[in-house]
Amino acid sequence: MLRYITKRILQLIPVLIGITIISFIVIHLAPGKPTDMASQLNPKVSQEAREQLEKIYGLDKPIYIQYISWIKKVATFDFGRSFVDGRPAIKKILERMPITVLINVLSIILIFFVAIPLGIKSAVRRGSVFDKTSTVFVFIMFAAPGFWLALLLMSFFGVKLGWVPVSGIASLDFENFSILGKILNVGHHLILPVLVASLGSLAGISRYMRQSMLNVIHQDYIRTAWAKGLGEKDILYKHALKNALLPIITIIGLSIPGLLSGSVIFETVFNIPGMGRLMVEAVFSRDYNVVMCGLVISALLTLLGNLIADVAYSYADPRIRYGR
Repeated sequence: MLRYITKRILQLIPVLIGITIISFIVIHLAPGKPTDMASQLNPKVSQEAREQLEKIYGLDKPIYIQYISWIKKVATFDFGRSFVDGRPAIKKILERMPITVLINVLSIILIFFVAIPLGIKSAVRRGSVFDKTSTVFVFIMFAAPGFWLALLLMSFFGVKLGWVPVSGIASLDFENFSILGKILNVGHHLILPVLVASLGSLAGISRYMRQSMLNVIHQDYIRTAWAKGLGEKDILYKHALKNALLPIITIIGLSIPGLLSGSVIFETVFNIPGMGRLMVEAVFSRDYNVVMCGLVISALLTLLGNLIADVAYSYADPRIRYGR
């Protein structure tokens, strides 16, 4: 197992480099430059001054030279400084990343503990009222646009009923709360963002779980377990679930990029100062260093999620052996 993990980690390096090359080229080919924010808004800035500003930042060099210079700095964990406020790009990202990671981790936990039991029950009670009702519900959730769902939940639960906050991650008097009060206050503010972040994936994964469980419970060894008189819970959760989880593990691993990209939507709608919102602001201001730093970290988290999914395979199914 250790040999397999080491091999996979080494394989991630060229993939990550490829991602950085494509991202770097796409960002630099987009209209506008970081210096536009400083020069175009000031009519007194001459063309010579703009060219001098680009030269200072190295934006006048060919794109491959800029990339080589950037990747050398990244090798020493130096992602450069923000073109907006001059602060280190990595510092700005790390300040915003914890709240984004927290929301996504909570979303994955919610997806895991709701979608899997829902899919199992739908498979076991196939054709029942519960199965038909849950199918309609999850397909509506899967088809609903994230921003529309966020606004709808904000309007109903936040504005009309007043049960949950609709903006930010803490109250204005947050500093006056006790430690437990602060935790509860943040949790109260994160109810809607976590719910919005998880509903789409929850709907899809519950359907995958249903189909996977249907395939497994019709296998011969499951019929044998029924014939031996084993209890339903033992058959479903001790014998069938492990094999049914194999495709779900892959899907959950691949859903991590979707959760990270989806954070742009709910962080903007709910006014959450997270990594997704910072990335949107950086893109609009052509803040290359912040954008690239965010993309590298997002790519690392995505690749790590896929690696964890692959490793989890061996624990879900002992028949799988890596490193051979």
